[in-house]
Amino acid sequence: MPRALIIEDTPDNMELICFILNKNGIETIRAENGRKGIELAESELPDFIILDIQLPDINGTEVLQAIRRSKADGKVPIIAMTSYAMSGDRDKLLASGCNGYIEKPVDPMTVMEQIMEILLDS
Repeated sequence: MPRALIIEDTPDNMELICFILNKNGIETIRAENGRKGIELAESELPDFIILDIQLPDINGTEVLQAIRRSKADGKVPIIAMTSYAMSGDRDKLLASGCNGYIEKPVDPMTVMEQIMEILLDS
């Protein structure tokens, strides 16, 4: 069973994302802040990561860079899932090392298709 690390600080968003992934046969590992996300990326070695960019402790871009530099597989697909949707943000996140970008609020009916499309392209 594939495993995904979800780094998300909003409980409702965490529940929704985990529910969708679990329903589609993907085990989820939860981190409610960036530091825990980095730690779990290194210890759990997930198959992919969904990363919120606006986190309470450290910026999601910093989390992304820390995971890319860590003993976690630097090539693990990381999908930014964020409401941080200013002009140019998508391109900046992709240039920083994200494999994909999904805007919040997510559409529960299409988000799994979006995730799979990004993973297939990675």
